[in-house]
Amino acid sequence: MRWWKIFGLAAFAGVAATGVVIARAERRRRAYTPEEIRDRLRARHAEAVAAPDTSPGAGAR
Repeated sequence: MRWWKIFGLAAFAGVAATGVVIARAERRRRAYTPEEIRDRLRARHAEAVAAPDTSPGAGAR
């Protein structure tokens, strides 16, 4: 076998593996109900609002 055939097979395997990872993540994302998504977003918003602003220029005014 020549090196370009091995390279081609490796590239094909990489593309296939990437597709599997994307499909698995998509299935996991779609497994949430709309209520669960809303609850998670509300919880993240509450955490963001409750957290103090620690950015470098936050208290310089």
